[in-house]
Amino acid sequence: MLDKKKFYINGEWVNPKSNQTIDIINPATEDVCAEISLGNKDDVNEAVQSAKTAFKTWAFSTKEERLAPLEKLYELYKKRWADIAEAITLEMGAPKDFATKLQAGTGAAHIKTFIRYLKEFNFEKPLGEHAKNQRIIYEPKGVCALITPWNWPMNQTCLKVMPAIASGCTMVLKPSEVAPLSAMILAELIHEAKFPKGVFNLVNGDGANTGDALTSHPDINMISFTGSTRAGALISQNAAKDFKRVSLELGGKGANIIFKDADPKAIERGALRCFRNSGQSCNAPTRMLVEKSMYSQAVERVKQFANEMKVGDPNKEGEHIGPVVSEVQYKKIQSLIQKGIDEGATLVAGGTGKPDGIEKGYFVKPTAFADVNNNMEIARTEIFGPVLSIIPFENEEEAIEIANDTDYGLTNYIQTQDKEKANRVARKLRSGMVDVNGAGIAVDAPFGGFKHSGIGREAGKEGLLEFLEVKSVGGWN
Repeated sequence: MLDKKKFYINGEWVNPKSNQTIDIINPATEDVCAEISLGNKDDVNEAVQSAKTAFKTWAFSTKEERLAPLEKLYELYKKRWADIAEAITLEMGAPKDFATKLQAGTGAAHIKTFIRYLKEFNFEKPLGEHAKNQRIIYEPKGVCALITPWNWPMNQTCLKVMPAIASGCTMVLKPSEVAPLSAMILAELIHEAKFPKGVFNLVNGDGANTGDALTSHPDINMISFTGSTRAGALISQNAAKDFKRVSLELGGKGANIIFKDADPKAIERGALRCFRNSGQSCNAPTRMLVEKSMYSQAVERVKQFANEMKVGDPNKEGEHIGPVVSEVQYKKIQSLIQKGIDEGATLVAGGTGKPDGIEKGYFVKPTAFADVNNNMEIARTEIFGPVLSIIPFENEEEAIEIANDTDYGLTNYIQTQDKEKANRVARKLRSGMVDVNGAGIAVDAPFGGFKHSGIGREAGKEGLLEFLEVKSVGGWN
């Protein structure tokens, strides 16, 4: 069992002031794999004060002074890539190949991308040719609280830490208490890259205590949070008391609109995107909307795909899916699968219980429901497991109406070979992102949503701007 009870504060690994600990559970075996400390108000305050002190100088550092350690960090990350992937497999059950290529891979991609955007970004510029003595200055927002989830632990951590560093902010990171191990490796790399003391700090803990102490701390200037919509609302309430800046990446219930002229691989591609990462992605297309003329065919193809989808040991190579992250998540998913059955949806694949031959671990059967209507709970609730709802539609207008009939607005998907239709529908979908024909969303494209899916954007230039205040200066010479 790994002993990970120390926090990273002011450039050092320090003993916590709290004596409370929590076990990290390997979801594939249900065994304890590590132990971390739960930070209290004193731990949080020490980390925040460290970041506050560092901000006085880091805020005025040059672009070159930020680039040098970031570029060093990227080289160090590549050397520890396998270790990061192994940690992600251990803490949240991502299969070996998936953890290496995508989970750890996206972290590396974000570091590289923010280095490029930092090099290109102009922190000072004239308002325009019409007003040459008017200056626009982009300045760091200050001390940031960064709170990350367990489902894409390195992806989300790098989407926050890297632009915060690049902008000149200082920070306290609280990774998910369910999956903190990969973030702690990143802290080791930041230390080795020799960032100034206090620029980056890490305190482990839960949301109710550590997270609350962090988001309500008077010296925090900005909160960047990824997680549930419910938690995002509570954080917004904390932030409102003293007007903290807030960036929230929350839940989703993406619709995948499959028109009758979709390409031959569209249905299977959609099912895979739903089941991938064991369904634990906020941007997963969990509602498959299918034009009625091909609905029966789609149901049969999804049934076959789901039944053939392999579930197994995340330490083995292959394209299978692993467990969901915890017993809590497992029970929630089981309850919602049963709810779908009780609501009258037709179970065409999967169902409750563990896959055949698996007795231990939080493994869920790839599950698909047909004859779902958009008022059912399985069509409205973010299940966060490998569960797909298949919904028929008559025409383009009805498809758009069903897709938009949700509290969420993160990612929607369109499958058609009619380019004009694809563009027309994309404009009408109320979501921050739209994926057409499996093209994917670029690593540096703005990531975020409408409605209950959050506030603000991550990744690329927009992700950098989230951490910057804008100052106007008149009379600049």
